[in-house]
Amino acid sequence: MGIRHAMDADHVIAVSTMVAIHKNPIKAAIIGAYWGLGHTSTLFIIGLVVLLLKISVDAKITIFMELAVGLMLIFLGIKSLLEKTQAYHQHAHKHEYTEHNHIHSHFEIKKKRSHHESFVIGSIHGIAGSGALMLLVLSTVKSLPAGLIYILIFGLGSIGSMTLISLALSLPYIFTFKKFPGMHKYFMRITGILSVVFGFIIMYEIFSLIF
Repeated sequence: MGIRHAMDADHVIAVSTMVAIHKNPIKAAIIGAYWGLGHTSTLFIIGLVVLLLKISVDAKITIFMELAVGLMLIFLGIKSLLEKTQAYHQHAHKHEYTEHNHIHSHFEIKKKRSHHESFVIGSIHGIAGSGALMLLVLSTVKSLPAGLIYILIFGLGSIGSMTLISLALSLPYIFTFKKFPGMHKYFMRITGILSVVFGFIIMYEIFSLIF
């Protein structure tokens, strides 16, 4: 369930907006690991409350979290669309006895999203989607140790899965950055548009349920 949960479309899209700016696959994988840690932290805290108080998660809470996920995807998408990636630099090159100035185009990321941001995004995803189903299952567990082990195994599955997903997602971006730098910004724009569109779809579905 943890592995499957990490593969939810909204999770993959959210992480893809962050790994798109990394030129190093290891750093991109770490982004996914932090997402998984944030996700597991939320589930652990809420799951502990469920186990100790013998309560179930209210459906209204999960709906609110889904709405928050939709807003977050829109925010991440807009941020990705506004990301500054292209810069021009002038370099001096000396050819034999003559020095020439040449203008070169470099793709640089002006801002790097921190691991803390990935952790927060994972935390928001914690009880949305199939994570809420995990908490519902947890409410049927009678033993506190068994419940905590269940959460940790679920969390390890989601951390490992999202780490590998982030690594895989980063490869096309890294390839285009190195081989076709002119296309890299378009890949980022497409990712941003997908995030915004999917965010609005989630919000539309939530409002359809409410009204």
